[in-house]
Amino acid sequence: MYDSVLGALLDSFQRNNTILLNLLRALPEGGMDARAIEGSQSVGVQFSHVQNTRLFWLEQVAPEFWEGQTQLFSKDGDNWIAERDPQRIEEALRASAQAVCDAVKGRLETGQPMKGEHASYDHPVLFLQHMLWHEGYHFGQIKLALKAAGHVWSDEQEEKVVWSLWRTEVW
Repeated sequence: MYDSVLGALLDSFQRNNTILLNLLRALPEGGMDARAIEGSQSVGVQFSHVQNTRLFWLEQVAPEFWEGQTQLFSKDGDNWIAERDPQRIEEALRASAQAVCDAVKGRLETGQPMKGEHASYDHPVLFLQHMLWHEGYHFGQIKLALKAAGHVWSDEQEEKVVWSLWRTEVW
């Protein structure tokens, strides 16, 4: 199915991104404002944070792949405001997911380190793993926030939106 381990790794990151986008598309009315507990980040802030984290680390270790990406936080006086438009969030996450994959592939092909003035990764795959781990954490936080707000997915919906992207089952 894959012609290389790298191909499978990059595909896994794109599947992860698809799951985030599926979650975004499945948000109920008012879902952007849901929080796991009082004082925690809203769902909208968490989606913008995922994008911001991708861009922050890309800028640090592979800035040529950071250029042209969309920030999802805007400044309003002293406050940072998270993007609330699902279409804009989706477009930004699609583009940054591709930039992450391109950066990893590019660094592996050229042998350039993923190293910047303030950050570095011992290997490009470790950068990819950092992004996966970070985004998996926020996926869980978003699901918890939605659950706390009374929005619980059925097993069938979760299977379709999440798990079927990783494997197929026959019972």
